[in-house]
Amino acid sequence: MRYQLPTRLQAAILDWAGTVVDFGSFAPTRIFVEAFASVGIEVSLEEARGPMGIGKRDHIRTLCNQSAITERFQHRFGRPSNDTDVNEIYKRFMPLQIAKVGEYSTLIPGALNTITELRQAGLKIGSTSGYPKEVMEKLASQAAAAGFSPDCIVASDEVPKGRPSPAQALANVIALGLDDVAACVKVDDTPPGILEGRSAGMWTVALRFSGNFLGLTWNEYSALSSDRLSSERERIDKLFVPSNPHYIIDTIAELPPIITDINERLTRGESPAQH
Repeated sequence: MRYQLPTRLQAAILDWAGTVVDFGSFAPTRIFVEAFASVGIEVSLEEARGPMGIGKRDHIRTLCNQSAITERFQHRFGRPSNDTDVNEIYKRFMPLQIAKVGEYSTLIPGALNTITELRQAGLKIGSTSGYPKEVMEKLASQAAAAGFSPDCIVASDEVPKGRPSPAQALANVIALGLDDVAACVKVDDTPPGILEGRSAGMWTVALRFSGNFLGLTWNEYSALSSDRLSSERERIDKLFVPSNPHYIIDTIAELPPIITDINERLTRGESPAQH
């Protein structure tokens, strides 16, 4: 047998918060702030956004290891943060996240239309998230009531290693019965999510404005001037450079033309590895 590159995409694997739901990706960040506050440590929303995209326990560990936050632990408890602190904050984070994730389950404008177009083009819809399974079950139920039900969901704690590892994306490939990773496109608003797709050998599309890097609500985003949008595009595009996405667009509403372009590139014999 001889390897042949696929000529069309078979699936889009979508992130959740900041990609399909929760414009501005507020659910995880605000709850990180609350969870740290519950043990007496102040963390700003901006600090909480820093490691976004990785699994939530790893996110908490990364925050605890930052020098400024370690100093706050030293000041309050007379010692640096440690794994016990990570476990305690995660224990407090989980019930808060489960209780409140539904408040941030609103679909991003244009998401449903885009997903309908992708399905009409013959694509299956997979998904991955930095949320653990227990949180995803509640979020998925809320999203389904609003009309979004992907064919596959892989949470961060359902694989041995979460983002930026390719495990969650590859679990979608297996579950969806896909023929080739080059027939998949990973869509995400964070560098770890783009690296997840990259390391899985997929096409990747980064989202500028609906997620963590802009960090605004839909109404705040809609009110931005053209000059501000231009400067934010330039700033955010630079932040995505190290993860090397194949495409960068504003929101998921702009995805269908990208799917068409990738299909044309596959037809010409191009692969995601060539970018």
